[in-house]
Amino acid sequence: MGHAIEIYAKYQMRHGEAVAIGMVFVAELAFARELIDQSTLELHRKILTRFELPISFERQAWQKLAPLLALDKKARGNTIRFVALRGLGTTVRLEDLSSAELDAAYERICS
Repeated sequence: MGHAIEIYAKYQMRHGEAVAIGMVFVAELAFARELIDQSTLELHRKILTRFELPISFERQAWQKLAPLLALDKKARGNTIRFVALRGLGTTVRLEDLSSAELDAAYERICS
């Protein structure tokens, strides 16, 4: 997601800021799949906010961002992949996400 945000912003956003937004987006996906609980989701937001990093992005950007996800280094062909937490210290690859899941997660990070 961070790479898509950087492309959308024409590289005028710092890499770490784009990655921070992407981290919250993926945390929302993991929470929706019940891989992490509410407190872990909020921990993402609290830590990133503590370091004055953004945790939301423009609502109107999603229609242009969604197709850019396929350009991410983790994408394979038409499959968009994310690495998410399955609790603290354990990761899982999310590969079978529906457009509805992606849309809903983005809606929860909109500013």
